[in-house]
Amino acid sequence: MLILSLDTSAAASAALVRDGVVTGNFATEDTRSHAEVLAPAVAGLLTREGIAGAALDAIVVGVGPGPFTGLRAGLATARTLAYVWDVPLHGVMSLDSIAEDAAAHLGSGEFLVATDARRKEVYWARYRAADGLPELLAGPAVGAPSSLPSLPAYGKGAGLYPGALAGVDGFTDVHPSAAALGRSAYRRLTAGLDLLDTSPLYLRESDARVPGPRKRATA
Repeated sequence: MLILSLDTSAAASAALVRDGVVTGNFATEDTRSHAEVLAPAVAGLLTREGIAGAALDAIVVGVGPGPFTGLRAGLATARTLAYVWDVPLHGVMSLDSIAEDAAAHLGSGEFLVATDARRKEVYWARYRAADGLPELLAGPAVGAPSSLPSLPAYGKGAGLYPGALAGVDGFTDVHPSAAALGRSAYRRLTAGLDLLDTSPLYLRESDARVPGPRKRATA
């Protein structure tokens, strides 16, 4: 099974995953250039691997949680490519990509995944690791780091709020990644499990507001 995986919930990333193994990977730490870098990255991955888009078995995309602008770039790209190439399209919660690596590291027990939601908040979810695989227990949600349970925490949010979250060494500067997301999607698809649709998980309203009526000038 050959999967193209995309995620733009934090920074832009893309990966090719063949039978659960990442064969091509692109990731950037820039959180503001999703739309500009994603399509060229996908083209580069396919060219280097000598793969035509129509040869893909599936496209998977992270559906958040994340900010409006970033998520829209990834979702629009994934939907367009799936339509043009006539390839099945699936959504995966972006926090699951961090949970995939976190569960493999932890082995067993409960843990948190937390990423930067700005406004002094984090996007988070609670998981249980069993035999190195993650099981979602609660979330996703957005809230203050101090409101989260005291559990090992993985992801950028843990690095930003070390006083409130018990960050795990080596995992406190981690964004969701297309590579781990693709591995998670492969495992679920081959197990016959359902994935999500591509509805975005924004979790809160946009900062953008429609301007109100202009005030009349007074004499």
